[in-house]
Amino acid sequence: MAKIIVITGVTRGIGRGLAREFDRLGHKVIGCGRSDDQLAELQAELDQTQDLATVDVTDDRAVADWAKHTLAEHGAPDLLINNAAIINANANLVDVPMEEFNAVIDINIKGVANVTRHFAPAMIERNHGVIVNLSSGWGRSTSPDVAPYCATKWAIEGLSKAMADELPSGMACVPISPSMVNTEMLQSCFSAGADSARQGPVQGGLVQVVPWLHPRVLLLPRVEGRLPPQHHGLGVAQP
Repeated sequence: MAKIIVITGVTRGIGRGLAREFDRLGHKVIGCGRSDDQLAELQAELDQTQDLATVDVTDDRAVADWAKHTLAEHGAPDLLINNAAIINANANLVDVPMEEFNAVIDINIKGVANVTRHFAPAMIERNHGVIVNLSSGWGRSTSPDVAPYCATKWAIEGLSKAMADELPSGMACVPISPSMVNTEMLQSCFSAGADSARQGPVQGGLVQVVPWLHPRVLLLPRVEGRLPPQHHGLGVAQP
């Protein structure tokens, strides 16, 4: 049965791969990104009934308008995937400019809160749906030169687990780490070393992430606002 799936940050990387793969699987994809050109390119690849919009997740008013339109046109999502994120250029924390630090915080934390704030109430009203917040191994560990990004993913872990406790039975909120996927973001950190990671959505149709996410998040039973413990995705995602 086709599901209604909202995904942020669909213009590149994992978000783009998720949109492509869920489209291939026959689901309704509602996505957002900040680049008109990249959204137009993606729209041309997908079924033309898929709904993509230019939205900056840091702009709460814009997110509210997008959610209002989406809920009116399609109803509450079965699956909300907060994927949009950026990473700082490799540097010691004291050398990261304030503007860059703020941008990482605004997109990676406040953006998740904004999108959740405007979509989750409709899901809660139906007592149905799953919220997936894309996390990272750096949400449970640290490395030098990416302190701002680490801080945001640790925040996403806590935010997700706290919200899971707030949701009614029948719903779930989970942070999921897709492990290392070779995307532009990973390349910005590891350069040539990113080639050793699994091929990401652009090259491989997200062959690792979606097949792992799809049955566990869309089909498994829920337990008190969380997925069963073995399916939390709190480590490397196993296909």
